[in-house]
Amino acid sequence: MTDLNAFIDELPKAELHVHIEGTLEPELMFALAERNGIALPYGSVEELRAAYSFKNLQEFLDLYYQGAQVLITRQDFYDLTMAYLKRAHADRVLHTEIFFDPQTHTERGIAFETVLDGITTALSDAAHELGLTSELILCFLRHLSEDDAIATYEMALPHRDRIAGFGLDSSEKGHPPAKFERVFTRVRADGFKVVAHAGEEGPPEYVRDALDLLKVDRIDHGNRALEDSALVERLAREAMPLTVCPLSNLSLAVVTDLADHPLRQMLDAGLVATLNSDDPAYFGGYVNQNYKETQSALSLTKDELALLARNSLTASFASPERKAELLGTLDSYLART
Repeated sequence: MTDLNAFIDELPKAELHVHIEGTLEPELMFALAERNGIALPYGSVEELRAAYSFKNLQEFLDLYYQGAQVLITRQDFYDLTMAYLKRAHADRVLHTEIFFDPQTHTERGIAFETVLDGITTALSDAAHELGLTSELILCFLRHLSEDDAIATYEMALPHRDRIAGFGLDSSEKGHPPAKFERVFTRVRADGFKVVAHAGEEGPPEYVRDALDLLKVDRIDHGNRALEDSALVERLAREAMPLTVCPLSNLSLAVVTDLADHPLRQMLDAGLVATLNSDDPAYFGGYVNQNYKETQSALSLTKDELALLARNSLTASFASPERKAELLGTLDSYLART
């Protein structure tokens, strides 16, 4: 186990499913609240962290949106993003694809450009200072209307050179992919990559609709696809990547025991599964912690861990040249271990 932990620590990897607002650690939340003169309903970092116990996705989202209220200035978004990037770099993440939720901020009066400038300046600095490359994915909040998503898309278009793709997140139940078919038709026509959360709490039909209606390049989560054997066969046949988040699933009671997590079934079925941290500040583990705890719970082998890392690189939206470089780094590491 210790040897595999050390192997994971140095294993070159990408992270493809992380919400930047979900990396807001309690210490930084308090610091930003003080900077911006915002009163938090918690007396201490410890009291806030103790609140990170969730029965379902909605309970988490309520606290998540509350925490985001401390993000006001360009510097706030820069500090948030750079803190994550340094943490990811320490976990041997060579490339990351970050989700951000501008509607969380624009609906409370923060300018779209304030959010985008803070995040992308940090991404640029990390590329130069850490060698950590990245892509940025704008997620529409599915509990809001499609018209709101379209308005947000039009806000984003002048900045298309800084946005690689568009996704769909927030409350899944009752908000099927079909609700957003029109906006994603525009997104695809304009040449962007498309991803969507599906099959975390929503049924297998949401996964199928994400494929058929939104025509996604990746499925975020996808757990409940395992309930439909024909859908599993299709995901394998199409080599559709799944960005799986085990510690998130455990925290939100998608699974009650990590030993029951469907990742083992995904691998056995030949699915292109990847491991990711989702909202690590709230779910108790960045990407390497997800690798380590899942390895322990499911008895993953060294070869399976290497496959998960390889999947993360091949499923990324990095340029062909960067992808070849990343895979070469992984191959060199595996040859030495």
